[in-house]
Amino acid sequence: MPENNVRIEDYYSVDSFARIKEYADTLETPFVIIDNRIVQQQYQELVKAFPFARVHYAVKANPDIRILAMLGDAGSNFDVASIYELDKVLGLGVEPERCSYGNTIKKSRDIRYFFQKGIRLFATDSEADLRNIAQEAPGAKIYVRILTEGSQTADWPLSRKFGCQVEMGIELLGLAQELGLEPYGLSFHVGSQQRDIAAWDAAIGKMKTIFDRVRKEKGIILKMINLGGGLPANYLSRTHELEIYASEIIRFLEEDFGQNLPEIILEPGRSICANAGILVSEIVLISRKSQTSLYRWIFTDVGMFSGLIETMGESIKYPIYTEKSGEIEEAILAGPTCDGMDILYEDDKYSLPLNLEIGDRLYWFSTGAYTTSYSAVEFNGFPPLKQFVIE
Repeated sequence: MPENNVRIEDYYSVDSFARIKEYADTLETPFVIIDNRIVQQQYQELVKAFPFARVHYAVKANPDIRILAMLGDAGSNFDVASIYELDKVLGLGVEPERCSYGNTIKKSRDIRYFFQKGIRLFATDSEADLRNIAQEAPGAKIYVRILTEGSQTADWPLSRKFGCQVEMGIELLGLAQELGLEPYGLSFHVGSQQRDIAAWDAAIGKMKTIFDRVRKEKGIILKMINLGGGLPANYLSRTHELEIYASEIIRFLEEDFGQNLPEIILEPGRSICANAGILVSEIVLISRKSQTSLYRWIFTDVGMFSGLIETMGESIKYPIYTEKSGEIEEAILAGPTCDGMDILYEDDKYSLPLNLEIGDRLYWFSTGAYTTSYSAVEFNGFPPLKQFVIE
């Protein structure tokens, strides 16, 4: 079970935490503070680890305009999932050729909008979507997303909803050529917060099989593999360092493709901005369900519907820091809303100080990704989770 032994230095430099804490002390909870210098550092480390790859930041992870602007200036490309994200990115002066439409579920009019704005690289995983692309974005490059195994070892799996089986993928690539599109490449996603590096090995091997088969069976020479996201952030569960992931993934690529690698795209989101954020909440209530209950219920002013949806199924376990110390006891953590699902951690209870009181603050580390972008607009009247970015 998670215990109250979270050390600041395992997640943030002393300087960064001090800057965030000083700013946080002036604000009313709940909110997230992002240190944009950490985002920039994470991006630069990823580019260094994969010097041959094109990095397409997944805008959905954190679409804050200041983060997008910094990444755009740093040279990042962008994985865009909607016309709204596209307008944000292009509004910063980012060239359309630096964007890809990575969502396989899209309206025909949205495909047309992307094409009119200059986007030429589209993901697909179905015949219906492919025909829509051919109609609304003639001559565009397409890459087919393939279902992959191993996503069960990811904290936040993604492979059931998106992607298609190998045989369908091969047929889609052939159909794309018939429809006047350019069958450009393949993509996969091993699942978000993937801790098993071997998941990439199996997926890359599957890509090689498809490359060979479409060349032999369809006469199509594919040029690109989009490795998706999946590189982990620094939560409670242990992961390898980025350098280990990079060296192993590069080895997998070279084992299958030799030194003549196809174009490689990465679509990181979580691994770039998660560790840059700290969510600060206030304890609203502490109670027990009976006089003999072994566990406290600690209710905070942030919950599943106000930014912590990835606690669903207790999938993502955020490090929680408190300034209190002393004797600890297991506690159930829950949010403030009138919804019975708004329980964050009940099976994996957090061991927290017994001297915690109503009004004390909890600091949720590594909450820079998928918090504000998942926050509800007005459930129970609570406003969306506020975010502040410091440079």
